[in-house]
Amino acid sequence: KEAAMTALRRVRREGGSGSRDEGGDEEGRVAVADMTVTRADFESAMATVEPSAMREYVAEQPTEGFEGVGGLDDVKRTLERAVTWPLTYAPLFEAASTDPPTGVLLHGPPGTGKTMLARAIAAESGVNFIHVAGPELLDRYVGESEKSVREVFDRARQAAPSIVFFDEIDAIATDRDSAGSDSGVSERVVSQLLTEMDNAADNPNLVVLAATNRRDALDPALLRPGRLETHVEVPAPDIEARRAILDVHVRNKPLGTDVDLGDVAAHMDGYTGADVAAVCREAALRAIQDVADAYEGTEANEHAHEVRITRAHFDAALESVSPARV
Repeated sequence: KEAAMTALRRVRREGGSGSRDEGGDEEGRVAVADMTVTRADFESAMATVEPSAMREYVAEQPTEGFEGVGGLDDVKRTLERAVTWPLTYAPLFEAASTDPPTGVLLHGPPGTGKTMLARAIAAESGVNFIHVAGPELLDRYVGESEKSVREVFDRARQAAPSIVFFDEIDAIATDRDSAGSDSGVSERVVSQLLTEMDNAADNPNLVVLAATNRRDALDPALLRPGRLETHVEVPAPDIEARRAILDVHVRNKPLGTDVDLGDVAAHMDGYTGADVAAVCREAALRAIQDVADAYEGTEANEHAHEVRITRAHFDAALESVSPARV
């Protein structure tokens, strides 16, 4: 479409669109009818129109760091060393004649905070962040998935210093030896991903992060040194971590005096970070409902100061929100 419009503008310029003599309109119509779209028109259009995949992967700058992630202190320290240090202390690595890790894989059960950690480490490092959802990369660009992988890394290089984060990477990088019949798509995508990661290893301002719930399903070549060589387990939270997660999610909430967060955390055995967040949200909704039901219509808005999240609300939320099965 853009190439055709470029050709049309060219024809009008060449035909002297300023002429208004008799028959000029007819001559203009004949010129347009005889118009051909040339290679130069296509090249001009390609320079103007950004690929849709490139528009899709926008570099952003997360602002909430580790203060928004409860618990996981060991994981945070490992990420700081593997991601923030290389981006911040390049001269120190050079002085030690040591190459920083080339890529980091976050693995663990669903809902444990892997995506939050990836965004948080980008904020802590003060760099751009490009979030790539694995399933969308494969499904949306059928037949062009390899091209999309290249474009993701092109975008990351343009936005450097940056972190490119492949969420649910198992959707696009399964073991090629065990992949089902997909007309070779998986093999081509994995091969392209390996090539791009090898190239990224030479760029100190580009860090590759990935997350998966199924590390055992990934192609072994992806996990070798020089690629996703640092493996960081993000476990389901223990009682101390659950308490820390609760602290994050109730930070600005109006809690009743009868709420003992330590005791609430003790009743959350098996809950992931996402589950804990869901419990806090459900408890808050029940507190809102109490005030909304006590008044007629929007009159409740005048009593917003009465909203208090009590232990009874947390108990009801725990009954309502079951821990995810991992």
